[in-house]
Amino acid sequence: MWSESYFWLIWLGVAIFMEFWAMFLHGLLWHGPWWVTHKSHHEPRQGYLEFNDIFSVFHALLAMTLIIYGCEAQPCFFSYACVASGFGMTSFGLAYFVVHDGFIHERLPVKFLARFAYMRRLRNAHKVHHFRDHEHPFGLFLGEYELRWHRNRRK
Repeated sequence: MWSESYFWLIWLGVAIFMEFWAMFLHGLLWHGPWWVTHKSHHEPRQGYLEFNDIFSVFHALLAMTLIIYGCEAQPCFFSYACVASGFGMTSFGLAYFVVHDGFIHERLPVKFLARFAYMRRLRNAHKVHHFRDHEHPFGLFLGEYELRWHRNRRK
C-alpha cells in the first residue's frame, strides 16, 4: 500500500479537494440552510467548543470509516484508495484545525505562524468573511485568492 505511487497521489489529491469541498459546503449549506448550526462560529465563543464543531466531527467519522474499512478489507486498489482518501481528509482536517481554529481564532498556541506572510493573508481574508457574515471568502487556504477573484468579477 505505502509503496504504491497512486496511494500518495490519492492522499494528496483528496487533501487538496477538501479545500474546494469545504468552500462549497461553507458557501452553499453553512451560510444557507445550516446557518442555525454555523452561526455559533460567527458569534463570540462561550468556552472551548462551539456547536459549529459538529461539522468537523462528521468529516472525521467519515475519514475514520474509510481508513478502517480500507485496512480491514481485502488488499486491492479500492481498499488502498479508501485508506489514502481517509488520510487525505485527515491531513486537511488537521491543517484546517491548526490554521483556522488554532491560528486564526486563537484556540491553540500557534501564534508563531504569524511570522509567515501567507498565514497573515489567510487570517486577514478570513476576518473579511467574519465581518460580512454571508460573503466570500468561504475557503480557508485559498481564501485570499477567492476574495481577489470575486472582487475582480465585480469590476
